[in-house]
Amino acid sequence: MAFKAAVLGLGNIGRFAVESLEIAPDFDCIGVVRRKESLGKAPHELRGVPEFSSMEELVRDRGKPDAVLICSPSRQVPDTAAALLEQGFNTVDSFDIHDRIVETVDRLDTAAKAGQTVSVTAAGWDPGTDSMLRALFEAMVPVGTSFTNFGRGRSMGHSVAARAVSGVADATAITIPMGGGRHSRLVYVTLQPGAKFDDVHAAIKADPYFAHDPLDVREVTAEEMPFVADASHGVLLERLGASGRTSNQHLTFDMRINNPALTAQVLVAAARAAARMAEIRHFGCYTLIDIAPVRLLPGERRDLLRRLV
Repeated sequence: MAFKAAVLGLGNIGRFAVESLEIAPDFDCIGVVRRKESLGKAPHELRGVPEFSSMEELVRDRGKPDAVLICSPSRQVPDTAAALLEQGFNTVDSFDIHDRIVETVDRLDTAAKAGQTVSVTAAGWDPGTDSMLRALFEAMVPVGTSFTNFGRGRSMGHSVAARAVSGVADATAITIPMGGGRHSRLVYVTLQPGAKFDDVHAAIKADPYFAHDPLDVREVTAEEMPFVADASHGVLLERLGASGRTSNQHLTFDMRINNPALTAQVLVAAARAAARMAEIRHFGCYTLIDIAPVRLLPGERRDLLRRLV
């Protein structure tokens, strides 16, 4: 029997989440919840999935989902997820504000236990699957140094943060790796009428998403924006150190991906884990490093052990 999933939001990640659920062998996407003013727009991106203006409306029409994939900006996730969890919905999200993850886990854990539900938060590729790899790297090389080098590519979280700045009509934030886990940010902006570039630059620099990295902000026209808004991204993870008393161990993981497509695929895997954990009443909030990898994959455990172990 397939798990039933609902998608909350049809932005960059939501569109790919619908696609990923469509090809998942054990999921049925029963609906997409969108803002009321967005209903009826971009029907091709719904891929035949019905749309609703509220979760209550979706449940009345299609029944209760086994998991809700929250595909909204990170700053909205804690409030949205906590409310859904308390109402009895299992949720997954790709919350990506690293220095707020622990407090978010604590908050969502309380909400999930109150609603007897499961939350999997920070379940994108970073934080998310990269977090799992960093944990494995430390298990393999306990003493050493790890570096996470992002890009070059578009950061969805940084782009959303830049678009929220007063005076910005549109924005794309590009992450540029500098080595050793350091990055610079290149932000392309289209300004609203009357906005001053210097004010926008200062506001972006002051935002916590950008405050700690070298920053270059450039103004482009609305016609130019699609040509710099490439969805590609990537990461190079490295760990240097020792296994036992043996030094010079060097681990690497390198990938180049479409950012929202991979994020959506990880959300689907996390939704599978959330639904399975809810079935055995393991209520609470988890991140991917808390979850056994076998829970993320479709299929039976013994078959997965035979194929992967």
